[in-house]
Amino acid sequence: MTHLFLQNVADQMAVLQTLPVLADAVDQAGQMAGDALQTGGKIMFCGNGGSAADSQHLAAELTGRFIKDRRALAAIALSTDTSALTCIGNDYSFDEVFARQVVGLGRAGDVLVAISTSGNSRNVIRAVEEAKAIGIKVIGFLGRDGGALKAMCDVPIVVPSNVTARIQESHILIGHTLCGLIESRLGLA
Repeated sequence: MTHLFLQNVADQMAVLQTLPVLADAVDQAGQMAGDALQTGGKIMFCGNGGSAADSQHLAAELTGRFIKDRRALAAIALSTDTSALTCIGNDYSFDEVFARQVVGLGRAGDVLVAISTSGNSRNVIRAVEEAKAIGIKVIGFLGRDGGALKAMCDVPIVVPSNVTARIQESHILIGHTLCGLIESRLGLA
């Protein structure tokens, strides 16, 4: 067991050493998200499985608190409303579970953070398509080569790894950085 832990640490350290090339994209994402909140917009997050959990985690950092006590910021994870997910999945298809919520809840000036370790999750792609159609900016937390989502995002942030666990671990680091940048941009940190 100890060997597996040490191997995972070594593997994550190797991925972390590649992440500095993402600094400009992460800064751009922080500026975009902070600007959206400053002008009355909201941040929406979507993803599947572990990325759904990451969406919920990061939205909570914004509506709750991150660095220190401050006002609540408008953020929502589109993976948390089981009634909406099951209704949309049943009446339309699973591909539409995030897209329908983006159309119903999103407005021009908002930001969608689309999280997909493969960059090819069909329901995330559909959410991005709908977001772009109504003037919502898109930040992609992606992995591998970025998949189809890379070209669709205003700010694609692609973790250069093929291992889902390492990508997700990096996404949380990037997501926490995004939250800190937002607070800084809004003068709340």
